Amino acid sequence: MAEHLVVIKLWTNQFSGNIPTILCKFSYLSILDLAENKLSGSIPHCLHNIADSTYMIGASADIVHISTKGKKLDYRVDSFLSFERGIVDLSANSFSGEIPEELVSMTKILSLNLSRNYLTGKIPKEIGGMKNLESLDLSYNKLLREIPSTISNVSFPAYLNLSYNNFIGQIPSGTQIQSFDSWCFLGNPKLCGDPLPKKCNKKEETHGSKVAEEDENDSFLKSLYLGMGVGFAVGFWGVCGSLFLVRAWRHKFFRWIGHLADQLYVALALYLKSFG
Repeated sequence: MAEHLVVIKLWTNQFSGNIPTILCKFSYLSILDLAENKLSGSIPHCLHNIADSTYMIGASADIVHISTKGKKLDYRVDSFLSFERGIVDLSANSFSGEIPEELVSMTKILSLNLSRNYLTGKIPKEIGGMKNLESLDLSYNKLLREIPSTISNVSFPAYLNLSYNNFIGQIPSGTQIQSFDSWCFLGNPKLCGDPLPKKCNKKEETHGSKVAEEDENDSFLKSLYLGMGVGFAVGFWGVCGSLFLVRAWRHKFFRWIGHLADQLYVALALYLKSFG
């Protein structure tokens, strides 16, 4: 059955267009490799369904070979193959837009490769929750802003590449991140700090802190405006709906409006008379 697919490897073809969202319905899918095609559009938010659970599948081969960035995985199986973590490789395509927060919220994913695309925006801070991530490649995109400090929560024993983007500010401190070579961060002229030879000055550190503060303020303001909008809509339609549906309330409301208008008219007449 197609819905029980575990591995999809369609790399190095001539596929074009968007990723079909039907892939998101494959609840058993653990490995998705669509690298080196001509796919475009945004990355579907629903791909977070990949590697959402642990399961066993039958296997006829003695060894299953799976290559991922910086690491080759060999699974030896007698009768069953266990997939506990997922691999997503969408590199060397023409994907655009931002990295979906849902994609970097997959806690069981082992390897994520989105390199050589046209992705924009910033790295979502949710990436810090990818505790099992061993390989991350976001190189050769158009990603912006600071590298989120939450990335320090991730252990990268195999591979990390954030080169040739538009990152700014200081590289987050963390023993794992600083252990990589400087080429992992090359091509980001406004990036500084270890392991790059360019050291950060106070101005760059202050700018980085300001950018992070602006991001937090933007999130707060968006939540505030959304809450105000929802509150106004609920209050407005609550009052108008009640007046429209309940005849007695409607009559009382218009009588109150008429009484208020009479009071204002009398008050205005008396005020004008005082000048006569």
